[in-house]
Amino acid sequence: MQPKLTVQERLKDLRVVYFKLTLEELAERTGLSRSALGKYESDETAKDISPFAILTLAKFYGVSTDYLLGLTGNKNHPNTELDALHLSDDAISVLTSGNFNHRLLSEMICHKDFQRMMLDAEIYVDRIADMRITDMNAVMEAVRQSVIKKKENDQQDLYLRTLELVQVQEDEYFGHVISKDLTGILRDIRDTHRKDATTADESSAALDVRKQLQEAMDYKGSTEEKKARLSLLTSALIMMRLPRNSLQI
Repeated sequence: MQPKLTVQERLKDLRVVYFKLTLEELAERTGLSRSALGKYESDETAKDISPFAILTLAKFYGVSTDYLLGLTGNKNHPNTELDALHLSDDAISVLTSGNFNHRLLSEMICHKDFQRMMLDAEIYVDRIADMRITDMNAVMEAVRQSVIKKKENDQQDLYLRTLELVQVQEDEYFGHVISKDLTGILRDIRDTHRKDATTADESSAALDVRKQLQEAMDYKGSTEEKKARLSLLTSALIMMRLPRNSLQI
């Protein structure tokens, strides 16, 4: 994941990438001077940005002042009520635990195919397609049994075998569909970050693991000692991930 943007980088990113404006055009549309706007986007003058300029630019760009000041990574919704997120207490506890890659989750949710994956999951979990699948299977099986009565149940018969295979096993079908949805989403995200070191935040546990593994690899010792350190570290990480009751004898 690319590092977090500085205040200056956020200002320039909004102007150039999102609004495609020159400094002169921005000055004309906001009433702020071109020279001041140029200074705000430089590396040395972040502390000199006036409250009036911050409010003016936040309003013009349609983002929160917290975002411009680097206090949050969210451009909008700085004080969204929990009720608006429709999350249970348990879900909120999981999201605030910090024990997983929040940035990756955010990218998954924002992916163009995430809603389709959730729709497919809802169809499976709520058994919306059960009746149709059951009816279809019943028709195919009735036809198959009718054929069997007219001739012997030949296991090598192409027609009989086809009637058997076209009957859909719901778990297998939806397992494949949802897995395909998720794999496509993760593949797109992986391709997007192919040049990044990681998709995790700087404080993520994933970065800690990466650092520890790199230190083990860089250990100045024999090949056998290096392998031993890696093996012990990997075992320790696996034990940390196992449920506590699974460690009881």
